[in-house]
Amino acid sequence: MQEINWGIIGCGNVTELKSGPAFNKVRGSKVIAVMRRNGEKAGDYARRHNIPLWYTDADELINNPDINAVYIATPPAVHTEYAVRAMEKGKPVYVEKPMAATYHDCVRMKEVSEKTGQPLFVAYYRRYLPYFIKVKEILDGDLLGKLLYGTIDFHISPREEDFTASILPWRIIPEISGGGYFYDLACHQLDLFEWFFGKPLKAEGASYNRRGLYKAEDLVFARMEYETGIPVHANWCFAAGNDEHMDSISIFGTKGKLEFSTFDFTPIRLTTEKSTEEFLPENPENIQYWFIKNMVEELQGSVQVKGNLESAVRTNWLMDKILGKL
Repeated sequence: MQEINWGIIGCGNVTELKSGPAFNKVRGSKVIAVMRRNGEKAGDYARRHNIPLWYTDADELINNPDINAVYIATPPAVHTEYAVRAMEKGKPVYVEKPMAATYHDCVRMKEVSEKTGQPLFVAYYRRYLPYFIKVKEILDGDLLGKLLYGTIDFHISPREEDFTASILPWRIIPEISGGGYFYDLACHQLDLFEWFFGKPLKAEGASYNRRGLYKAEDLVFARMEYETGIPVHANWCFAAGNDEHMDSISIFGTKGKLEFSTFDFTPIRLTTEKSTEEFLPENPENIQYWFIKNMVEELQGSVQVKGNLESAVRTNWLMDKILGKL
């Protein structure tokens, strides 16, 4: 597969800058069709991004013989349905994070990928950003000494739209998203921690709804243990006061401490007995670019096609364990 002709199912906000334009910046890759149930919005997106075809029916896009790879950027509840259809039609799939609304849906997607031989990629693109590559480089060196434990502290106040009970955002409707903001945001952090410390072996958690603005959890606590022996303690609060904001990850070792963020991209701070250093690698304009470039090169055959569904399935397992769903 040399020329990758993408069809995008669900051309919403995430595809405007984070991902959509990146497909056309990689050699041998281009978007030739988009699908959205609202025809006016689908047509508008196609015109603004110079995409020749648009649909209101996902099957029409999947069945187009000129499309040989499908990007699914819909809410998680329909990821499985569309991914299965595309793989059964012999087309590789790139799906937005989290992989699906439940761990069991992820397992089904994995089984279909293995049965059809079609690779499945999940948008955990932070592993490919220079910022987190620098974090990984520090952790893999001996700068911190023996790694002891890690912490995640993430606190944000409710968004303005969270107060409009009649039209809540889909991200906090569990039937559509799989959970609340925990499912939408924490998955990135949990994916990174597997990259840093290996497969998660144990997890326990407690979740609460303290504000009562919506049905999903707005406060989550968790303890996890990874195959390298590293324990991690995490707190996520999506119901914080108006002036409260925290996006902090800390890794402690016998020689020092490493501090960084997930979404704010604050300077990476390495503190040891000898010095304190800060690093701030630059992100690409389209934040998914490096992941998409690697994925396209895998599909084109320059490197082994493996996708990242194995770890993506485990991330959903971890989230469902923390929320008490498993």
